[in-house]
Amino acid sequence: MNEPFNLDFVLKSFDFKGKYRDFDTKNDGNINSTYVLSFDEGGCEKKYTLQKINTYVFKKPDELMQNITGITQHIRKKGDMLTLNFIRSKNGKYFCTDDDGNYWRSYEYIDGVYTCNTIDNADVFKSSGKAFGRFQSILSDYPIDTLYETIPDFHNTYKRFLAFKRSLESAPEERKAPMKEEINYLLSKEEDCGYLVGLIKNGELPLRVTHNDTKLNNILFDNATDEGVCIIDLDTVMPGLSLYDFGDSIRFGANTAAEDERDTRKISLDLELFKAYSEGYLSEAKDSLTEREISLLPFSAYIMTLELALRFLTDLLDGDIYFKTNYPGHNAVRTRAQLALCKDIEKKLPEMQGITEAIINA
Repeated sequence: MNEPFNLDFVLKSFDFKGKYRDFDTKNDGNINSTYVLSFDEGGCEKKYTLQKINTYVFKKPDELMQNITGITQHIRKKGDMLTLNFIRSKNGKYFCTDDDGNYWRSYEYIDGVYTCNTIDNADVFKSSGKAFGRFQSILSDYPIDTLYETIPDFHNTYKRFLAFKRSLESAPEERKAPMKEEINYLLSKEEDCGYLVGLIKNGELPLRVTHNDTKLNNILFDNATDEGVCIIDLDTVMPGLSLYDFGDSIRFGANTAAEDERDTRKISLDLELFKAYSEGYLSEAKDSLTEREISLLPFSAYIMTLELALRFLTDLLDGDIYFKTNYPGHNAVRTRAQLALCKDIEKKLPEMQGITEAIINA
């Protein structure tokens, strides 16, 4: 089997245990190139995950790996959750660089687990909420000032709004005209877009360790118990708000349709799924959150949905240059789908508030 990487370089660069056997390619990630290497160690199979870091997305791999190894060591020290165990390269760092300038890293492969791409029932979503809640709780005392911002202003919704306005000014009329209703709706939401950022500036919300990509397949579930036991894909870990992670989980997981559903009548927030995730999340995280954070959990689902609508529409106005599109008008469909969900969440905010208050007071 011909490896799509320099095998000699990789084997010489990391302190792998055992004799190399073979590898498998993993195709479930969208950013980094990932492989699973198998070794024979005393008659037993030992596996490692090998990744080439996408330096187009992550410009500073050294800072990226300092973030990741810092929080994984913190989690391991607490002992309350399984986490990735990165291995040092021969140069003493947690990555190495080949002759072509590619950055590589490796960590011990975790067996006895599985991932999910879809939510089949409320129990799965509740379990994912528990996993991300535990992740937040364990890292609540992590020294936030030691974390680097791997993607600056990633969830600065107000800056997203300003970028949208700049794109609107320069976009050709043929891109703006079909989206007039959506444009006007988003223009009316400037105050909402600046709300959480304003609370940070005023010191009313604390910065936390945030994952920033809380989709379901970034949780490893135990084969035996079906419990979420490990959070993976840690490249976007950086300082932020706990609300970013919670809100994006709800936006993605409690939606009754796909995020690019054409028929907006199919799109709504499933309150039962919202309740399930909230129960799981708060069962682990409530003692580490402030009252203000908890009170804003429903709003966070609204604002994260609004933010993604802004990003889709901005990309459409810019000529579809950021998000991969599968057909002409894909970003228009995405924008309308997110706005349909956003409007439904906005209507349901009082019910969502009642749900979270009932969970806290139970």
